[in-house]
Amino acid sequence: MRADLIIVGAGMVGSTLALALEHSGLDILIVDGGPLSVSPFAAQAPFEPRVSALSMASQRILDRLGAWPGIAARRACPYGEMRVWDGSGTGSIHFAAASVHAETLGHIVENRVVQDALLERLHDSQIGLLPGARLEQLRRSGDDWLLTLEGGRQLRAPLLVAADGGNSAVRRLAGCATREWDYLHHAIVTSVRCERPHQATAWQRFTDDGPLAFLPLAGPAGEHWCSIVWSTVPVEAERLMALGDEAFCAELGKAFEHRLGKVLHADRRLCIPLRQRHAKRYVEPGLALIGDAAHTIHPLAGQGVNLGFLDAAVLAEVLLHAVERGENLAEERVLSRFERRRMPHNLAMMAAMEGFQRLFQADPLPLRLLRNVGLDLVDGQAEAKALFVRQALGLSGDLPELARA
Repeated sequence: MRADLIIVGAGMVGSTLALALEHSGLDILIVDGGPLSVSPFAAQAPFEPRVSALSMASQRILDRLGAWPGIAARRACPYGEMRVWDGSGTGSIHFAAASVHAETLGHIVENRVVQDALLERLHDSQIGLLPGARLEQLRRSGDDWLLTLEGGRQLRAPLLVAADGGNSAVRRLAGCATREWDYLHHAIVTSVRCERPHQATAWQRFTDDGPLAFLPLAGPAGEHWCSIVWSTVPVEAERLMALGDEAFCAELGKAFEHRLGKVLHADRRLCIPLRQRHAKRYVEPGLALIGDAAHTIHPLAGQGVNLGFLDAAVLAEVLLHAVERGENLAEERVLSRFERRRMPHNLAMMAAMEGFQRLFQADPLPLRLLRNVGLDLVDGQAEAKALFVRQALGLSGDLPELARA
């Protein structure tokens, strides 16, 4: 089977790229190991443990691709404020969307909700879907990539895009080099019901072991739900995972300084090892890496999927312009336009998250004093905070057309 473009990975980022190219005239095939079926949604169903903080830029992209209505019809929680404080001191900072005349900073949405809204659009399109297809071998064959799937089926395309996540099989089989290191932290993620309302606010406390985030969820009337991401050292994560629900809720409430009252209930917990990874190159002839296949960052600010959506939108823009010019899409000089636009932005975000993580993990007293004074100082600088808010909205820098106003 042959296509003009094969996208491996029908997750949020791969699906976004395919939909952005829906009217390009290209024969597009998405290959994924999962069933690619849309999950029935029930408003009273438990929250999925993994969520994303979708920026305004991501919302615009999803809206223009026709997926946002499907998200809004399920559940998404807008938030207009962010409160961050140092649990080892007195420093704190408060951000508000109103400071830049915006209604929201973003939306907290379950990854499954985003995925299903995108899949609905894919099923309504002419884009080819190949579910239950696991990649086993990959090699060059003339001007094409030859993909061999589990069971022996073969696919060919001159252009291949890896959107298959942090442990990308395409990246590994193609021999793409990466720089990576272990954070020596694990993130515990789950959904919790709190005693008091979340106030449409994203809360983040920096503890001695790592950041703890409470992200607002759109729970049933009269109930106050948050998604939590608790980053801590592996030994402590193992201890917390072994606790019963009641004991876990008590420890969580204490770690959060009971800002939202008691933690009344916790859903099923996941524990995820945290690792930073960045491909040395995003492209080579006939191949491009996007999303987590190209870069994974600390979940400190929930920016990972937003970077992936921008990757997809920029790559689609580059390819569409190349189609208009009659260029060979698989040529490295064409694909390098995508790399030149996205790599500096992604590296800058990764460096910022790494700097925050190291600063707040620092034990020496002078650094603790510095970060507390720094938080309070920045909190009093309206322009500096507005700059941060614009970054959080994803509306600064080299934006693709899909993300512009």
